[in-house]
Amino acid sequence: MARLPAPGSVIVPDWHETAEGKEYLACILRKNRRRVFGLLERPVLPPPVAIDTASYKIFVSGKSGVGKTALVAKLAGLEVPVVHHETTGIQTTVVFWPAKLQASDRVVMFRFEFWDCGESALKKFDHMLPACQEKTDAFLFLFSFTDRASFEDLPGQLARVAGEAPGVVRLVIGSKFDQYMHTDVPERDLTAFRQAWELPLLRVKSVPGRRLADGRTLDGRAGLADIAHVLNGLAEQLWHQDQVAAGLLPNPPEDPPS
Repeated sequence: MARLPAPGSVIVPDWHETAEGKEYLACILRKNRRRVFGLLERPVLPPPVAIDTASYKIFVSGKSGVGKTALVAKLAGLEVPVVHHETTGIQTTVVFWPAKLQASDRVVMFRFEFWDCGESALKKFDHMLPACQEKTDAFLFLFSFTDRASFEDLPGQLARVAGEAPGVVRLVIGSKFDQYMHTDVPERDLTAFRQAWELPLLRVKSVPGRRLADGRTLDGRAGLADIAHVLNGLAEQLWHQDQVAAGLLPNPPEDPPS
């Protein structure tokens, strides 16, 4: 399997915390609240600022109840559902994320279009999975640290969902990491999985987002800080994939067979 880019080698990791980064983040915030964007909307930047937009379709896969809808809500700055409800069809959510490239010192606006579909709908309707897979740039595979079966289901998910798309970016995310003291997935199993599959593995918490002074509204800036590692990780893998596909970077050599 081709080697992946090292974390932080493509995207400047903490750029969003700098003064320059915060200026760009202002276009996806309004009074410290996250702005919600429809499929045809985009952030408005000041006239002197002109940056390229890189758009990607991302399919979120995983067993029912692992937190697919909750993850997308967190990434978009929306309220996370308190009670689990199976997603009845295909739900799409657009998230914008500005990031600075290491090589060129250039800022790019990443547009992520997340596709989330309930497990029951995927099983009931044959056209759902092909629709989610069509022209997909990345697959996000979720498991829950509190659900051992969802972790053991990952190899089947990878084969079933991404088996016929070997060149597409694949990332694994463990949800409910804040409940790690009660985990059903010990660290040694994560290490073995990473060694076997050679895929990026990120972790996210399920705790409710921090609030503004009114006690009701989600704090947009704090929420971005909580999920920046996921958005940067996606941007890094996708940008690197595009550069290799365009011939602008050498394709990393395959590891020799063991």
